[in-house]
Amino acid sequence: TQSIHTTTTTTTTTKNILYNIMVSFNELFGNILLFFLVFGMSATVDIHTLLAQLQNVKAIMLGVFLQFTILPACGFMVVKLMELNKSVGIMLLVVTSSPGGSYSNWWCSIFNADLALSVTMTAISTLLSVLLMPLNLLLYCKHAYHADVIHSLDFNSLFVALTVVISAIGCGLFVSAKVHSYRFNILANRCGSYAGLCLVGYSMLVSNTAGGNEEEEKGGSSGNGGNGTQVWEHGWEFYVGVMLPCCAGLVVANILTSFLSLKKPERVTLSVECCYQNVGIATSVALTMFQGDELAQAMAVPLYYGLVEAIILGLYCIVAWKAGWTKAPKNVSFYTMITTSYEVLLVEHSDLKAVEVVLPKFQQDVNEKVNRAGDTIYVKYSVDDDGEMEMEDDDEFQKFNSCMGCIDLPSCPKEASGYQLPEVPESE
Repeated sequence: TQSIHTTTTTTTTTKNILYNIMVSFNELFGNILLFFLVFGMSATVDIHTLLAQLQNVKAIMLGVFLQFTILPACGFMVVKLMELNKSVGIMLLVVTSSPGGSYSNWWCSIFNADLALSVTMTAISTLLSVLLMPLNLLLYCKHAYHADVIHSLDFNSLFVALTVVISAIGCGLFVSAKVHSYRFNILANRCGSYAGLCLVGYSMLVSNTAGGNEEEEKGGSSGNGGNGTQVWEHGWEFYVGVMLPCCAGLVVANILTSFLSLKKPERVTLSVECCYQNVGIATSVALTMFQGDELAQAMAVPLYYGLVEAIILGLYCIVAWKAGWTKAPKNVSFYTMITTSYEVLLVEHSDLKAVEVVLPKFQQDVNEKVNRAGDTIYVKYSVDDDGEMEMEDDDEFQKFNSCMGCIDLPSCPKEASGYQLPEVPESE
């Protein structure tokens, strides 16, 4: 009997070690994908466009207000009005008080909202969440359930996520400024998009394989072999209650952004930033705070909210595109819209407009670089040893120099992307 007990203890210890290794690997690989997602989206943004958005105080302040005031208040009102049970209600408050998920950048990139504003909001909200998230939870959870959720927050994971996001944004913007190439911006956008898709698939795989093991370790049970996060096993109050804050936040965000006359792509961006939350924080709180059947109910909240926000925001972005609220023309095909980075091409198109000038007499003194669309990127003129352009007489030089003085040519133009804006079909 003692030998069997020793063998069982050794087996359990080995399983725990392997489980901890698997969890650590999942977190590491997930953070690597998250880094490349945020890095790619940040490197897509032209540094001058981002600096301009940093001066857009009205949009930034409204975004912070929506994310850390409106959405948590919507969650609290739903909890009180629908009288949700403790495990579900607390998890809903944690979800609505969490910082925005980095997938908001992905959504804004795919559907061509204002990506520069989205990246700016992600950086700011991630930093502010260290202070504002605990304050919201302290206020709402204490008032609704007299519960102390602060001690259940995994601040280590929160700081790791903050480090990954801020470092990825910083690296992306730095590389974008140094490389100074529209082609690189396009490639970075594709890298970030692919990383986002991989992270979606990997998260689904991990939630299906590791979720049941985590609940079993904590004692979760619901008659399904320890897997109690099945979203179809709850009453209607659960589905309506978890969905309402996302819908209400989306409506309020559109009303306020329209009332303040923000640009239409900015309205879409702030609506996405308001409602798209980091549900991973709520999952870690559930595992720390609850056990048994309560854990099963608590784990279902971030899972279901994640599905709801993806579906609702996906439909909203499609409607916004067709309404002309995004940077993509509403008449292009859906495939063209999601595969074209108008964030980059519109900036490039405005920078690379052809300029007609009076050329020197000798064409061999001119080196003109054009993109595939035939637009002039820059014109280089040869000069003699004295630093002056070779002309037949001073009058011709003065005439040409006077013309060039009216043109603001960039000192270091960005490399062309090699792409051109897709043709927009004529409206019927």
